[in-house]
Amino acid sequence: MNQLLDYRFLIPLALFLGLAPFFPQPHIVEKIKMLAGGTLNRPIDIFDLFWHSWPFALLAYKLVRDLIGGVA
Repeated sequence: MNQLLDYRFLIPLALFLGLAPFFPQPHIVEKIKMLAGGTLNRPIDIFDLFWHSWPFALLAYKLVRDLIGGVA
């Protein structure tokens, strides 16, 4: 499990899956704008927000855990 939570795996995962598709704008940027504007109400849009944000959440978890001093 430690290899899955390695930065060499998490950073590319967050960059590629989190930001895909790259053009015309990343999906996560579009979904965050929809969330801020109050138009994120279709189930597919909510799923897209979750799908493109979980790599960033996992990376943030790993960073916080390592900074606090936990064993990862």
